[in-house]
Amino acid sequence: MLKLEHVSYQVTEEGQALSILNDVSLTIEDNRFIVITGPNGGGKTTLAKIIMGLVTPTSGSIFYNGTDITHLGITERAKLGISYGFQQPPRFKGLRVRDLLELAAGNTKLPREACCQYLTRVGLCADDYVDREVDASLSGGEVKRIEIATILARQSGLLIFDEPEAGIDLWSFSRLIETFQSIRQQRNVTLLIISHQERIISLADEILLVADGEIRHRGPKEEIFPLIMADTVSGCCYMNEGAHK
Repeated sequence: MLKLEHVSYQVTEEGQALSILNDVSLTIEDNRFIVITGPNGGGKTTLAKIIMGLVTPTSGSIFYNGTDITHLGITERAKLGISYGFQQPPRFKGLRVRDLLELAAGNTKLPREACCQYLTRVGLCADDYVDREVDASLSGGEVKRIEIATILARQSGLLIFDEPEAGIDLWSFSRLIETFQSIRQQRNVTLLIISHQERIISLADEILLVADGEIRHRGPKEEIFPLIMADTVSGCCYMNEGAHK
């Protein structure tokens, strides 16, 4: 279980304090699929980074499975079972896909069959990818799915993804949806995904609508999704009208 208590985050710009998150309290039970959505600049990515430890809150506390992780680093949180997928996953010239999977699994020598299983789960043909380098020869969609495969190899309990649809083509997006559907059906991890895309939002158990550094609305998708589609929340359009709908 993930729990945030009165979490705030401020930065200073030109001598002025700017609030990014304002007194956010939140509890997320295990094995849930949660989508965080809302306008750009509303605090979604900062919230995700605070949970992962990429950003330290100005005030408040964070607990994961009863452990206070507020001041723990990224590595310590990863060891506790929290993983993070970036909008633009890094590339590693000289490292093969197999190498990344083995590092994610804890420097364990994975048999080829195990590597293939992780890649198959994200819609990649293992024979075509397991020995390829994670370099510029891969498309954005390929790198994104390889990153998800490495996260699965870590066998984390909490998976955080920041706009996983960013920068990928429609075919890769469809395979990404299939991957999230498969993970959701297994019900053995908690998924926390930042997204503006209708097809991802429609998979959620719950939707968190974040705006102006606050959780404006939270509830089942049947309750929150119509508000978003009707564009009635705070007078702003929260949905991306792009090609991935």
